[in-house]
Amino acid sequence: MSRVHVKDPAEFGRVAVLMGGDSAEREISLLTGEAVLAALRSRGVDAHRVDPAEGLEPLLARPGFDRAWIALHGRGGEDGLMQGALETLGIPYTGSGVLGSALSMDKLRSKQLFVAHGLATPRWRVMRLAAEAEAVVAELGLPLIVKPAGEGSSVGMSKVTRADELPAAFAEAARWAGPVLAEEWVTGGEYSVGVLQGEVLPAVRIETPRAFYDYEAKYFSDETRYHCPCGLEPAVEAGFARLVRTAFAAVAASGWGRVDFLLPEDGMPRFLEVNTIPGMTSHSLVPMGARQAGIDFPELAWRVLETSLAPRSGDADDEAYDDAGVRHGASG
Repeated sequence: MSRVHVKDPAEFGRVAVLMGGDSAEREISLLTGEAVLAALRSRGVDAHRVDPAEGLEPLLARPGFDRAWIALHGRGGEDGLMQGALETLGIPYTGSGVLGSALSMDKLRSKQLFVAHGLATPRWRVMRLAAEAEAVVAELGLPLIVKPAGEGSSVGMSKVTRADELPAAFAEAARWAGPVLAEEWVTGGEYSVGVLQGEVLPAVRIETPRAFYDYEAKYFSDETRYHCPCGLEPAVEAGFARLVRTAFAAVAASGWGRVDFLLPEDGMPRFLEVNTIPGMTSHSLVPMGARQAGIDFPELAWRVLETSLAPRSGDADDEAYDDAGVRHGASG
């Protein structure tokens, strides 16, 4: 999609910043939402805090809201449920539609779509029983990452270095949403790339001393290191940006989001997921990439709000990309 430019905050009307909710990521959603609310108000936007955990009455009351900035992370806000509710209420909203949100939240479906679009992703197996541990290790080797397919922010995720750790890791992941995925461990750099109204932002490279980039490392640890510029050669980063576009379009994402991948020694990115409502906190990645591109935080929040005015002819952007990331115009 090309950027929708808004110059006057009055064009946005009355804006609900949806934050909190009742998912496992409520704490981070509140941090994101409050930061976005302050940023929008600093730019003159008539923005108001709405926490769906306290009820949806504010969205039904009069005066109503002209649009919503969705700052909800996890289930109930990022998986298409809130998007569907807003569609029903006739309230335009930021980011991906129902389909793009649901597909991106489902790590299993995302991986299947990556493969269908010619993108590499770590090998995986769906675990249905703890008794499959021996077969999983035989197929994927050690170490492994075990994760629930329907959660974000590394909720329910464990690194397994010994076969006897796998049943407990399975039990932890099974507590959360979606089937349990056992995924091969890929050694290499970890990268996160923001997408904003069709523009791919500079990549951020992540380093953590923890076992992996878990919830604590993502949001609270001062030991996590972020590199932006990421250190890749410009031509290489540009090539990866084309693949990022492909991954984003593969899951029908639109508006804005973040694509995460690992880069092993063979130089081929292994795509992990697309996040359709990335964090906007002091430790968040999209604001880092945006800042490197000359976009400060209030401007970033503003541009995300602009996505609520974009034509929503479908859940995917009107532009499609082939397996090599080459743009093709929409038909018709």
